[in-house]
Amino acid sequence: MLNINDVMDLSVKPDLYKKGTSVMWTDSYISSQLLDVHLNPDLDLASRKKKTIETTVEWILETAGKDNLNILDLGCGPGLYSQLLAKKGHQVTGVDFSKYSVGYAKNQAKENDLDIEYRCQNYLELEDQGKFDLVILIFTDFGVLVPEDRATLLSNIHRALKPGGCFLFDVMNEGQFDENPGDKTWEVSKKGFWRDKPYLLLSDAFAYPEEKVILSQHCVIDEDRSEIYRFWTHFFSHDDLTKILTQKDFTQIQFYDNILPDSDMYRGQNVTFCTAIKAFE
Repeated sequence: MLNINDVMDLSVKPDLYKKGTSVMWTDSYISSQLLDVHLNPDLDLASRKKKTIETTVEWILETAGKDNLNILDLGCGPGLYSQLLAKKGHQVTGVDFSKYSVGYAKNQAKENDLDIEYRCQNYLELEDQGKFDLVILIFTDFGVLVPEDRATLLSNIHRALKPGGCFLFDVMNEGQFDENPGDKTWEVSKKGFWRDKPYLLLSDAFAYPEEKVILSQHCVIDEDRSEIYRFWTHFFSHDDLTKILTQKDFTQIQFYDNILPDSDMYRGQNVTFCTAIKAFE
């Protein structure tokens, strides 16, 4: 039976980085729904729009400035970037946490005769050593990681890169941080993104100004259970990123603003792309 006091507790701002009770990427139903969102070419939600992805890939390769790259695509989803990179003659490995996205990506690679290695793996458990010329992490995934996980990922990426290899990623810049991220909302649905049966969705957002973090919190309640999903979004200045990357022995750090075209959800001036190099030893 639903306890109203438990629901009321959800209106209280949680401690910074307190975990939710569930993760949507490992939920079989939500993961299948998320794949559909990834594949919608007109939405900037799970992935950016098709044209924006194509433009971004062109920019990535121009910035890398080399042929025949061995590329690691972290958080590859259904392979939208990996496929384009492979079609341009690069060797590509894609890593993602969702078995549904990875399964789709593998089928697409087979249908298009593309030699892409896809792994269903948590990139916090990456163990590759000195293998890749370029590691990419696109669609601001870097900013969803809590500091401890971010440090782990950077160590994994540094180890996976060849000396002189490049890590390229994007983040939400601090100019978009809003101390008033939005009001509470609720939704009742017979079936939708979160469940394949009737549910109540309670959503809220909380700002942590000192850390430049916004929490998007979603509580999904159905007749059998309630789950809390928490998504942390960090906003960075150039100085923030420089400090984070140099602590992990990256060098030649460069920033690129206004790369993305305007879109429904994000505007190019609010996203910062960054490159960092693993120094020759």
